[in-house]
Order: sequence, then C-alpha cells, then structure tokens
Amino acid sequence: MLHWLAEARAALVPRADRPGAVLVDLGCGAGLLAPHVAGKGYHHVGVDLTASALRQAREHGVTAVRGDVAHVPLADGCADVVAAGEILEHVTDLPAVVAQACRLLRPGGLLVIDTIAATALARVVAVTLAERLPGGPPPGIHDPALFVDRSELVRECARHGVDLQIWGVRPSLVDAVRSWPRVRMVRVPTTAVLFQGAGRRR
Repeated sequence: MLHWLAEARAALVPRADRPGAVLVDLGCGAGLLAPHVAGKGYHHVGVDLTASALRQAREHGVTAVRGDVAHVPLADGCADVVAAGEILEHVTDLPAVVAQACRLLRPGGLLVIDTIAATALARVVAVTLAERLPGGPPPGIHDPALFVDRSELVRECARHGVDLQIWGVRPSLVDAVRSWPRVRMVRVPTTAVLFQGAGRRR
C-alpha cells in the first residue's frame, strides 16, 4: 500500500513552475515517491534518520539528508513543495513536525500529506485488520497513540501559515479486482481512516 500512497501523493504535486524548484520529502524512506515525481522538474531532497533507507533513496536520484523530521537541517523557505507522506502517524511531537514542514516552504509553496486518523475505526482497520493480512504492514509498526488528530493537524498548519484541506482516501476496490497489484487510491467522503491533505503557505 505504501507504493499506492506514494503515487497518490505525487499526483498532488504539480509540475515545477520555476527552474531550480525544490521538493523536500520528509521521512523519505527508500525514495518511494521519487519515480512518481521524476520529470516534474524538482530537485528532490529526502530527509530521513535511517542510513540504509537513505542509501536506497540515493539510488532513485534523491539528494539524501540525514535528519530528524522534528529538527530538519535545511534552511527556512528552501522548498517549493514539502511532502510528508506516511510519517505523521509515527512522530511523537506533531506540532514540531508541522512547524518544520511549514518553515521549509517558501511563500506560495505547497504542503502535501497523507496519514492515519486518530479514530477507533482507524485502529481497527490499520492495526487489527491490516497487520494480520498477508503482505500487510509488519505487526507492531503502528502505535495507535500516535495516529493523527485531524483538527489538531489543520489547526497547527494554519498557525504556521498553511491552510490545509483534507479528504479521505482508500484503495480502489475495482482496481483490486481488475488490476492487482496496480491499485489506485481513490477519494472517499470520510477522513476517519486514511486521509490526504494539501495547502499552500500564505
């Protein structure tokens, strides 16, 4: 599912509108986003703490920076786009990470996120069910105590000048039947499990 989410996240990233545009990928992991934004005109900078993941990200053309997403070693306003995909539900200090993501954006820059909501339904779907499925996430990878309060996320973004709009997503059931393993994420009315968001810095 991480590959499907990376593709859906990339779909929110427009083509770069200036030479030298920078995309900062927080919690970039092994660079799953890179193939989906290649050709859009960005210098792709990935930030992660795991050295082995950063080595893999470099193989995808990502400029790898070892760092904590709560203390990113990059300059204010350096990014045209900041992507925070599947990372917010793993951090212990959401306000600090949001502050960093917004700090990195130039005025008019775009923040894109996807994460797991802090709801009972998300705990059942993302932990009780998904971690028991063959090929699903490894057991214990998620701590439901860190799942993201949607109101807090929107409020913290606004506090730092980004008006974040959020919407729910899930894998396409049609694709799961017809096109497996190529499955798109589709929008759904509820944000109670997985959700995406995007907003520009004022």
